[in-house]
Amino acid sequence: MIMEIELNDIVRLRKQHPCGSTDWRVVRLGVDVGLVCLGCQHRILLPRGKFNKQVKLKVQSGA
Repeated sequence: MIMEIELNDIVRLRKQHPCGSTDWRVVRLGVDVGLVCLGCQHRILLPRGKFNKQVKLKVQSGA
């Protein structure tokens, strides 16, 4: 699923993080997408293609 993503958007991924959270804040956009877990503040980088496959929905738009 390809959707318009902006900085500070909160997205829900298909797989759960080990801390139990499924929601992530977008902190970097480009070829890689930087995410911060809302449960434990862990930071990850996902390639754009993998991110597009893993994203389930946009929970909240960042302002």
